[in-house]
Amino acid sequence: MSMRVKICGVNSAAAAAAAVEGGAAFVGFVTYPPSPRYVTPEEAATLARAVPASVTRVGLFVDADDASLARMIEAAGLALLQLHGCETPARVREVRQRFGVPVMKAIRVASAGDVDAAEAYLEAADWLLFDALPPKSMTHALPGGNALSFDWRLLAGRRWKRPWMLSGGLTAETLAPAVRTSGAAVVDVSSGVEDRPGHKDPARIAAFLAAAKAL
Repeated sequence: MSMRVKICGVNSAAAAAAAVEGGAAFVGFVTYPPSPRYVTPEEAATLARAVPASVTRVGLFVDADDASLARMIEAAGLALLQLHGCETPARVREVRQRFGVPVMKAIRVASAGDVDAAEAYLEAADWLLFDALPPKSMTHALPGGNALSFDWRLLAGRRWKRPWMLSGGLTAETLAPAVRTSGAAVVDVSSGVEDRPGHKDPARIAAFLAAAKAL
């Protein structure tokens, strides 16, 4: 199976075009206002119009209420909801049932125990995503997109009955060892294709997608 890539935090027409032209399987819109990648529902709607139906539109939410979810789902035609906050399995299940849209739960990892926590979401979520847990010493840390990686060996040999993505500090240069070590078949990149926080670089998006195709 070929490597599939999600370009997350798309907030410009140039980034959307680079993701689509480079063969991304998923394009993500961040709805969390503190993030430098934040887009409003109106902005997401404009960007989504440039994303063909063959590319999955993903909305990243952090402990969002139902009204916020509904606005973004309708505006951007989302086909996958990425819950990147402290959502419980019950909340994940509720969102999935209420909106009828597949849900991916982000699991923030620093230790093997964090990976084990994914088991609680297997009946509630359609997808899992493993990202790095920021250290407590990191000031102004975001729920994701902090350019941090974790020990990929924590995922090696693990199997879940749900598909999953690897995220956290990936770049075109680190992609191959990350995939080789973790066994990931789907990856998510955000800060690793930026030239400054929140600004996607089309050339870096192209390079990352090319590296994925070469695997």
